[in-house]
Amino acid sequence: MKYFRERKEVVETGKEMYRSAMTVGTWGNISKKISGKELFAITPSGVDYKKIKPEDVVILDYEGEVVDGRKKPSTEKHLHRYLYKNREDIKAIVHTHSIYASAMAAARQPIPGAMEDLVQIVGGSVDVAEYDLPGSEDVAQNAVDALAEKDGVLLANHGVVGVSETLPDALKVCQIIEKSAQITIAAQSVGGVVELSNDDIDFMREFYLNSYGQK
Repeated sequence: MKYFRERKEVVETGKEMYRSAMTVGTWGNISKKISGKELFAITPSGVDYKKIKPEDVVILDYEGEVVDGRKKPSTEKHLHRYLYKNREDIKAIVHTHSIYASAMAAARQPIPGAMEDLVQIVGGSVDVAEYDLPGSEDVAQNAVDALAEKDGVLLANHGVVGVSETLPDALKVCQIIEKSAQITIAAQSVGGVVELSNDDIDFMREFYLNSYGQK
């Protein structure tokens, strides 16, 4: 099977996304760039994450055309291909419908840069992309615009997108966004969040990218 490793990674990430309650049913989608090619592996449309197999994962080119695979690709294929085309550093994308982050998306309110792990991993606040119909090229472009150089964005009235170099890291972005959304909503009962300064955000982002962990 072509691109088995990337297909397997997509399947494993989907199962973990489901286990960690970041989505329900068949919603959300996942993709992994094929190294050295303008191709990516993406989840099929409407297939249960508990049952999905590597051969179900579809390979698309950057124009959204099927290169390999028998199933229909995710309806959000434009979202993924636009992100890959516009950000060369992105190698993996996870789109979830987690509860608290989706609540912020439904309210069309950004998640402020108030938690240290959030600003380290995302690069600041999590902004809200302008609303458009799901699956459309317009919503894909809106996501690109709102994401800018950060690693996470909310889709208005829809959900969350996390991007990174690996699928585990892209899923971690979504998980940190979900935790930060829950904290933001809870903090409203005790006076609201206090955002970190831009200088502190820049310092922590730089530290995370270049010094955190076993670097």
